[in-house]
Amino acid sequence: MSNEWNSLNFNSFLKEWQSSKEYRELNWIGSFSDYIALVKKNPRVTRNAFQRLYDLIVEKGTEEYVDVKKHVIHYKFFDDEDSGGRDAVFGLDIPLMKLVNVLRAAAQGYGAEKRVILLHGPVGSAKSTVCRMIKKGVENYSKTEQGALYTFEWVDEACEHEEIFGKGVRVMPSPMHEDPLVLVPEEMRIKLCEELNRSSRDDFRISIQGEPCPPSRYIFKMLLDKYNGNIGRVFDHVRVKRLVLSEADRIGIGTFQPKDEKNQDSTELTGDLNYRKIAEYGSDSDPRAFNFDGEFNIANRGIIEFVEVLKLDVAFLYDLLGASQEHKVKPKKFAQTHIDEVIIGHTNEPEFRRLQDNEFMEALRDRTVRIDIPYITKLHQEIKIYKKDFNSKRLRGVSIAPHTIEMAAMWAILTRIEKPKKANLTRAQKLKLYDGKALPNFTEDNVKELRKEAKREGLDGVSPRYIQDKISNAIVLSQQLSRGSVNPFMILNELESGLKNHPFLANNEDIRNDYRELIGVVKQEYEEIIKSEVQRAVSSDEGALGRLCANYIDNLKAYTQGEKLRNQFSGQLEESDERLMRAVEERIDIPESRKDDFRREIMHYIGALALEGKKFDYKTNERLHRAFERKLFEDQRDTIKLTSHVSSTETRDTQEKIEQVKSRLIKEFGYDEVSAQDVLQYVANIFARGEVKEKK
Repeated sequence: MSNEWNSLNFNSFLKEWQSSKEYRELNWIGSFSDYIALVKKNPRVTRNAFQRLYDLIVEKGTEEYVDVKKHVIHYKFFDDEDSGGRDAVFGLDIPLMKLVNVLRAAAQGYGAEKRVILLHGPVGSAKSTVCRMIKKGVENYSKTEQGALYTFEWVDEACEHEEIFGKGVRVMPSPMHEDPLVLVPEEMRIKLCEELNRSSRDDFRISIQGEPCPPSRYIFKMLLDKYNGNIGRVFDHVRVKRLVLSEADRIGIGTFQPKDEKNQDSTELTGDLNYRKIAEYGSDSDPRAFNFDGEFNIANRGIIEFVEVLKLDVAFLYDLLGASQEHKVKPKKFAQTHIDEVIIGHTNEPEFRRLQDNEFMEALRDRTVRIDIPYITKLHQEIKIYKKDFNSKRLRGVSIAPHTIEMAAMWAILTRIEKPKKANLTRAQKLKLYDGKALPNFTEDNVKELRKEAKREGLDGVSPRYIQDKISNAIVLSQQLSRGSVNPFMILNELESGLKNHPFLANNEDIRNDYRELIGVVKQEYEEIIKSEVQRAVSSDEGALGRLCANYIDNLKAYTQGEKLRNQFSGQLEESDERLMRAVEERIDIPESRKDDFRREIMHYIGALALEGKKFDYKTNERLHRAFERKLFEDQRDTIKLTSHVSSTETRDTQEKIEQVKSRLIKEFGYDEVSAQDVLQYVANIFARGEVKEKK
């Protein structure tokens, strides 16, 4: 009974789906005349491959911003929101903007449509991901109302013309999924397009390009002879249907990956003879006896991706040149055949250098539009890559301590950026400038100059794949040790130990040593971060901060106005507390010579707020807030006895204060119990060594 009920439910589901609007639209079938009416209503169904690709990217939306005085467009298509960001591309807005500009020029017919788009960059820089997203986007777009496109098939339901279609053949699909309009004879096209464009309210102009593939051309010609030139009777055998592109079904999306040179065959691109049908049709030059199923053929109306395109054998390059420049391919024993597809390839640095050095590849260089896809050089964007794969939703039984991913990403960026030529600038500071942080005495013009002078920045360094592998190793190690938490030192140790076996550094000890030094730089940055967080956790008592602020402001007012303060206990008038004010100001590096200027600035700020009816709050002034936190930390550090918090001899009061600090680290900074304990232990050891250094 249960199985019967489930079957009934499933049948109901099928009926509901088959009666839905989406199902009907995706399975639309009509006559050639029906298609002409559809074209009149929506001329964009006739767009070529470049036009559809450009439209689908733009239709996803854009965001514009300025990056170091450069206008940048972010295309939301590459956020991959439809798949939950699984293939999202981060930090490559400028290269992707260049790519979309090429597609726009190609869509408008300015010449870029006759070029091979070549994505060039180091390994692991997201070249394959960009191609995969584009192919997936093209496939999904063809299923939408906006991206609808159509093809045709030849029909001989009664098998009245077996001498033309073949014995028992009732339906013969267009092998290259062509637009039905290519069947319109050349002499009729101009007038038909004028008529269609005249009646259209869309600003898109219909233009019929190309000729039918050899099998369709053969059938058209044979039917025309059969009907004594009555072209209307010929079109009665044409049935138009909705076309849904699919890489899995090899419809409109092709991928070609070079194999061993001895096993490469150009028929993989342009199709091959069907020897079984040669016997049926009597000749190997009969187009019906040929399989038009090469990658160029099946990718018609969509896109073809060439994986490591510059590893192609020279014989393949001739096909590639013709396909890009002329939009034609040459199948064996047949005339050149028109194709409508975007050709995109990608290659790594060594193969591209070989292309530049090989004079016999000049023709390919001339027909190539190169788009550099470098490594990311912005820290916050690099972090997004790893957080996509290593987050609480995907990890089981282990947590990642705060700043762990950040430190791994920081090291990756440091390996990719060149040493600054300015003596007063370190690579770590350069990283911060690139990430949008402000540093004293550096402007946007300085950052622009830094980027300009670094010719190969982002083309060298460590790939994200290496970082991902080492993070994975650290997570597995943590699980084996039952620690429950992965911290930055575990990741950094994995990164460093892996350098000796890194495939691209095997013969370059200088680079390995440089990368090891950068590990030390990252550790120093991490120490400064956690010392600051522990200090803030220790001194984040809102009441104590408020009292310290009020005390400082009272003394500040008295000092700047030349007045005395009344001691609330003794009732006596006293001078302002210079020692207190300097203790606060020194925490943020205000020298003795500038204390008066600084104090007047604060008083002017408070006065301006008062005129607006607002009350001064230290939280709105970042420098003072930091100064109060550091001062309070210094006052409380000895009381809490942080340097001995791991001892078993602490008093109950000390234990409670340490637990308060841990709870603040957990609540305010995202630590868990294990990582909070680790950080307190580490910072305690630093203080014990007397290595406390204020973060500037």
